[in-house]
Amino acid sequence: MYVIVAGAGVIGQEITKQLVKNKHDVVVIDNNAQVCEAIYAETGALTLHGSATDIQILKNAGAEKADVLICLMGQPADNIACSLIARSLGIEQIIARNRVPAYEEAFIQAGVTCIVRMTDLLVNELMMEVEQPAVRKISTIGEGKAEVYSILIPEKAGCIGLSISQIAQNKKFPTESVFMGIYRDNDEFLIPRGNHVIRANDIIFLVSTGRHINQAAEFLTR
Repeated sequence: MYVIVAGAGVIGQEITKQLVKNKHDVVVIDNNAQVCEAIYAETGALTLHGSATDIQILKNAGAEKADVLICLMGQPADNIACSLIARSLGIEQIIARNRVPAYEEAFIQAGVTCIVRMTDLLVNELMMEVEQPAVRKISTIGEGKAEVYSILIPEKAGCIGLSISQIAQNKKFPTESVFMGIYRDNDEFLIPRGNHVIRANDIIFLVSTGRHINQAAEFLTR
């Protein structure tokens, strides 16, 4: 994917490292020239010194071909402005950090597809939104040791036709992820058994850890 990261604070730098590690094309925009130089030296990601609220800077960053924009600037107004401009340039997936609950509706009106609140600012969650938009975290269990996720099975996913037991036994599916439910569009909810077979458009509920959900989602949705 082609990803633009607007704002290279601590979280912006960490998400850039993870994106580059996962072989995405990344462009970072920040108004601190030294930070831009440091990121390029450490990760090799392209950097632009300037404001991500400037339409020309966004164009120079390749906004018109970008798959995802991640807005991580310090001020909500900057993230909202950047999102509005990005939407006008055709970026469909926009992830933005919101520090102030009062701005929630403004982010929605700006076309942000995923609002990340301060309490949710975890690199794993950002990576999941970029790479696995079909995955949603439902709840946290075991005092934060695991989470419940829902995953929508695409029409042409390779797991269609496989049984739960076949998936669980596959070496590419993490043993730390466990099936807990299958919801089907005819309002049928199944408690998974080994012989249940995955169908297109099933919504699968898994118990997993943040560290392993991407691997599980990749197996189920690719």
